[in-house]
Amino acid sequence: MRNNSQKQKFTYQQAHSIKRGRGAISNRAGRFESLVTEKIDDGWNNLDKPSNKLVTSFHTDNSRTVISSNQSPDLAFDLSINPYRGCEHGCIYCYARPTHSFLGLSPGQDFESQIFVKREASSILEKQLKHPKYKCKVLALGTNTDPYQPIERKLKITRQLLNVLSEFKHPTTIITKSDLITRDIDILKSMAKLNIVKVTFSFTTLNKKLARTLEPRATTPLRRLNAIKKLSDAGIPTCVNFAPVIPTINDHELEEILSQCVVAGAKEANYILLRLPGEVSDLFKEWLQLYYPRGYSRALNRLREMHLGNNYNSSFWMRQTGSGPQAEILKGRFVLAKKKLGIENTSVDLDLNLFRKPQAHYVQLNLL
Repeated sequence: MRNNSQKQKFTYQQAHSIKRGRGAISNRAGRFESLVTEKIDDGWNNLDKPSNKLVTSFHTDNSRTVISSNQSPDLAFDLSINPYRGCEHGCIYCYARPTHSFLGLSPGQDFESQIFVKREASSILEKQLKHPKYKCKVLALGTNTDPYQPIERKLKITRQLLNVLSEFKHPTTIITKSDLITRDIDILKSMAKLNIVKVTFSFTTLNKKLARTLEPRATTPLRRLNAIKKLSDAGIPTCVNFAPVIPTINDHELEEILSQCVVAGAKEANYILLRLPGEVSDLFKEWLQLYYPRGYSRALNRLREMHLGNNYNSSFWMRQTGSGPQAEILKGRFVLAKKKLGIENTSVDLDLNLFRKPQAHYVQLNLL
């Protein structure tokens, strides 16, 4: 009886919380909240029929700085900028979802509908780069949330940041799922000529139906492939990141994704195993139970095999690729696919020596 009642409760909550075009099934409270509320059907049919629409709200983020430093030894960047907190793409697997808990919001539907915007990001960045103690290192744009999510089309904050970085000749890497980046080919092309920019496209699947549920508001896989071609044709180095690899759901697509991206022009490739930190674990399980009820246990069991028996292993070096026999098989397939496609193991090193702080428009004259 216990298992049946749990299943009925879960199904009822799904029916009253799922929103069209959103990744998260629920809006469960974050880990720091002391009170949790939920609707329960008491049999009197007195609950209002819920709307299946969720309107996105945008809020101003008044952060005083925009550059974040990274101390993790297994990440390929030291500095990063995220112009937006929260992401309307709604990727159910997004490891950044728990950051909304620090704002008193849900990592679920709040994360993809309550977006915080750093409107003054470009002017703050310019001040930080001009600081006498600033030391130039490769700066990654969009490590937590996508810098080219839908609102960027209107606000152009990422474009403003690129203008500043280009002016300072600052080496920059960009991670995105969106073909909106092609709008900024003019800036990226000039940076590429100086070897100070590289773009990574994140791919989860080539299956449009699967993509619609995994990452409902992200650019379709085909348009991402077209974006790689446009950037590559413009001389901008591109990389593909097969992420996340979800055992039994999309892992069979590894070779085809790499192949299609290489044909489009990608020169580098990486992969990341599904990560379920904090609240992401329960949110992903909800998604899995709704869309893959028959494969639910199989997918989670395979993932646990690759994370030392847990849903997630946060240890450095292992959290992104996993460990154990299944993880080794995945790694072997990846290495073999790269070899067949002629993808080099080395990555493009961006030039750190061109960084310069532009001279002020009004320079004080020397006294004679």
